[in-house]
Amino acid sequence: MLRFLLGLLILLSGWVISVPLNAQWQTVTLVEGLKHPWGLAELPDGSLLITERRGRLLHLSPEGRQRYVSGLPEIASGGQGGLLDIVLHPAFSENRLIYFSFSQPGPGGAGTAVARGKFHQHRLSELRIMFEQVPKTHGRAHFGSRLSFYNEHYLFITTGDRYHSRGQAQALDNHLGKVIRLHDDGRVPADNPFVDTPGAQPEIWSLGHRNVQGAAINPETGQLWIHEHGPQGGDEVNRIQKAGNYGWPVVTFGKEYGGGSIGEGTRKDGMMDPLWVWVPSIAPSGMLFYSGDAFPQWKGNLFIGALAGRKLLRLELNKNQITGEHHLLTELNARIRALLQAADGGIYILTDENNGRLLKLLPDR
Repeated sequence: MLRFLLGLLILLSGWVISVPLNAQWQTVTLVEGLKHPWGLAELPDGSLLITERRGRLLHLSPEGRQRYVSGLPEIASGGQGGLLDIVLHPAFSENRLIYFSFSQPGPGGAGTAVARGKFHQHRLSELRIMFEQVPKTHGRAHFGSRLSFYNEHYLFITTGDRYHSRGQAQALDNHLGKVIRLHDDGRVPADNPFVDTPGAQPEIWSLGHRNVQGAAINPETGQLWIHEHGPQGGDEVNRIQKAGNYGWPVVTFGKEYGGGSIGEGTRKDGMMDPLWVWVPSIAPSGMLFYSGDAFPQWKGNLFIGALAGRKLLRLELNKNQITGEHHLLTELNARIRALLQAADGGIYILTDENNGRLLKLLPDR
């Protein structure tokens, strides 16, 4: 509770640092003309896979050649839905498996789904649906969804409450507003917290989330961290615990878009306090713990993109406490959607625009 109050005090006091352009880095534009890119993964040969929300998967060679990948499933593209996140299996060099999330059409509307397939020569083969959100609902908002591997065996999937079904984030009979945990082959782990709970969806790891568009494993602890969108204010960073209830919509620092209050306040016994809160909202998306050598002064820092905030945030940590917030790339005035640490220690950045860009943050030498 103390670290939460300290983090909130720092935030509300405005103790953030906006770093000028003449700092020790440079931002290089690698690709322009992307149509609302959402996620990216770097292959061992240095090429990239980039998802576009409209339902296309782009393969970008190290030389800059672009080709679209075939073999995707049917995708419900529209609003916030479409082709979303993408990650490589940790043993990709041996099995060629990639995993991606998307809004899946079906009876009742659409829902977040995750598929995997083998990538080879610009096509996917052996496609398999690993996860399908229950239930599918109408609307085109709050699909989540980020993917994060914990070693080779466990895949975390984040979902949204689908906006109009926020009360379902507190119920265990559905996948709305949850963090999901699966084996890499789609099986439900026997030690998931609600496997033996009557009526519960066994894939659930945590509940009470609104719309989680950032997730990363803390390399220091092996624990999953996420951030999620609040409504009018109340974006959060959370450290995910097994069976944890993160409060939405019972507790929140946000307000209704019309200005009214939501739920029962900002905290409640039995519900997890956030580590960090933004009021007003920055609309966070994308998340990484930096561990590279290109920026040794940033090792162990947490990076988060901001859509409405139009900047890159660098959060300093002391173990599980967030101790400071720094604002980078404000001069770009860009909606930052996704982040990825490159093999060389640089940071890839996707901007969410109709003319979206792939940028790379590198040391200024």
